[in-house]
Amino acid sequence: MTTLIKNGTVVSATGRHEADVLIDGEKIAAILQPGTSAADSAESGAEKVIDATGKYIVPGGIDCHTHMELPFGGTFASDTFEIGTRAAAWGGTTTIIDFAVQKHEENVRECLDSWFAKAEGECAIDYAFHMILGGVDDAALKEMDALVDEGITSFKLFMAYPGVFYSDDGQILKVMQKASENGAMICMHAENGIAIDVIAEQAAARGQTDPVYHGITRPPRLEGEATNRAIQLALVAGAPVYFVHLSASEALERVAEARNEGHNVYAETCPQYLYLNLEDHLGAPGFAGAGYVCSPPLRTKEHTHHKDLWRGLRTNDLAIVSTDHCPFCMKEQKELGLEDFRAIPNGIGGVEHRMDLIYQGVVMGELSLERWVETCSTTPARMFGLYPQKGVIAAGSDADIVLYDPNAKTHISVDTHHMSMDYSAYEGFDIDGHVDTVISRGKVLIEDGAYHGAKGDGRYLRRGLSSYLI
Repeated sequence: MTTLIKNGTVVSATGRHEADVLIDGEKIAAILQPGTSAADSAESGAEKVIDATGKYIVPGGIDCHTHMELPFGGTFASDTFEIGTRAAAWGGTTTIIDFAVQKHEENVRECLDSWFAKAEGECAIDYAFHMILGGVDDAALKEMDALVDEGITSFKLFMAYPGVFYSDDGQILKVMQKASENGAMICMHAENGIAIDVIAEQAAARGQTDPVYHGITRPPRLEGEATNRAIQLALVAGAPVYFVHLSASEALERVAEARNEGHNVYAETCPQYLYLNLEDHLGAPGFAGAGYVCSPPLRTKEHTHHKDLWRGLRTNDLAIVSTDHCPFCMKEQKELGLEDFRAIPNGIGGVEHRMDLIYQGVVMGELSLERWVETCSTTPARMFGLYPQKGVIAAGSDADIVLYDPNAKTHISVDTHHMSMDYSAYEGFDIDGHVDTVISRGKVLIEDGAYHGAKGDGRYLRRGLSSYLI
């Protein structure tokens, strides 16, 4: 099928211009100058014409940090691959990179196969996987080479959650040494989990068990310390490191220092750290704060993270905005921690709202329009081996396209979102801008306020190595 998108403004990471976009099948066939004979010919021959007057034509969003169906704390993330990817499509995201999980003493290959089984035939949009290594041993290290050859080119390690995902410095160094050989990217959850567990145990012993203590017992210094330690290990190993869900100014300072010295150090942040805080959200009255329990935690108003994180996005010390989408319902899931904050499943759902929330950076003057596209789509594609198949409006690239209406409004609420959650962390947010039309590999998924896709529309993506490695 051929589709022509006309009268819109194509926005890339490097600029914007008026253009018509011709789609042939699953690919972008041409970028055409409006009013030319080529554009007129394309319109007359197109099977479908979409008028994008007044709208931005941007590459489909890539959320490179999601956790569909993740087992955590005695329950599972409430979004299945079917539900979560459909919600992502509603929000203008056309690709996710989820995390397959290996825990201590489990076989890496068997764990990966179980994640393939969960996702196959279920996803509404295209998907790929990182591999969590929660049990680093000789077998896991050997398996890294095989996975890179199969298109899983990034591995996640945890400096938190002792007894579940935690890796010590020696294990981290071994994985980084392997990555320096095979070109993989190491994704790092940087918090000093050993120290955090001590502080949390002491708080619980004092009877401080409300949700707000989840944040109080995970001080930003321990994110900064772990970030610095991981950077030093990466430099010793000669490997790249990418910090997931960076929340603390102390951590950002360490990343900026390493980048200023020219090292392969990268980081992402998430919308929750840009908009939410410990006092108003995690510290909400009663048990309501449980809905905002995530790790790293929301930071205090006194912490300068909001200002610093927006600046980090402008300076590229923060390369990407992902969501760390890991939704749980309040009822029967977050409620597991009614008596003890340590038992609250960690996670916030946001895959549906990322493009809108970060567009507010454009509205507020924090980001340029081009930087919005870069952080939400182009850089994720380059960082994780999907460019130029994804992340750009260009001839030959996949026809993953979002028409974004800057003059419309979006109201976020549990009553209207499409995620499998009984609350919204962004309840009542009114957004300037709206996802109007979403196209995934040439197929219209969202149009005129209706969903036209189906489970199984998404395809697994074999990724190459990162484009950012020096």
